Amino acid sequence: MTDCFALLSETRRPWLEAAALKQKFLALSASLHPDKVHSAGAAARSGAAKSFAELNAAHQCLAEPKSRLLHLLELELGAKPKDIQEIPAALADQFAEVAITCRNADQFLAEKSRVTSPLLQVQWFERGQGWVEKLQALQQKLNGLHGRLLAALKTLDGRWMQAEAVRLPAETKPSLTAQNAGSTAEAGTRREILAEAEKLYRLFAYFNRWSGQIQERIVQLSI
Repeated sequence: MTDCFALLSETRRPWLEAAALKQKFLALSASLHPDKVHSAGAAARSGAAKSFAELNAAHQCLAEPKSRLLHLLELELGAKPKDIQEIPAALADQFAEVAITCRNADQFLAEKSRVTSPLLQVQWFERGQGWVEKLQALQQKLNGLHGRLLAALKTLDGRWMQAEAVRLPAETKPSLTAQNAGSTAEAGTRREILAEAEKLYRLFAYFNRWSGQIQERIVQLSI
C-alpha cells in the first residue's frame, strides 16, 4: 500500500492543514507536471506522468478528513475498518431528518417530472425553490455537525502527537519493569486513539454521504 503521508513528506497524523498540504503538493509536483517534461523522452514523460498522478492522488486522499482517517487507519491497522450499518445514537436525529426531507423532496421531484404544461412547469419550478431552501437549511445544520467533527479531530490529533512524542525507538528494548509498564500504557493509549479515529472516520463518512444526498437533490430541483 502506498503511504500518502510519506509520499508528500508529511507526518502520519489525523489532522493536516489543507493550505499547507496543497503548497507541499505543488512544490513536490512542480517538476513533474506534463508541461515541464513535454520535451523529454517518452520514458521520462511516462515516469513523470505516473509520479504526478501518484502525488495528486495522495494529495486528494490527505486533503479530506474522511479519506485521510481511512488511510491512516489502513496504514496503522493493516486493513480497512469493518463496514457498520448501524447509525450512531448521536446521529439518530440527523439521520431521521435527512431521510424524511430527502424522501419528500424525491416525491416532489417525481410529481414534477410528470408535469408537461409549460405554464405548470414554471409553477412547479417555483414551488421547487421552497424545497431548495429547506434542503439548504438542513445542509447548514449538517455544517454545524461538520464543524464539531473538525474540532474533535484537532483534539484527537493533539493526543496523537503527544503519544508519538513519547514513543520509544523500535530498536530500544527496555528491561526494567517500570519501563515495560510505561510502554504498555503508551500502547494502550495508542489503541484508544486509533479506536476514536475510527469512530470519527465513520461520523465523517455519514456527513459526506448526507451532504452528497442533499446536494444532489438541490441540483435536481434547480433544473
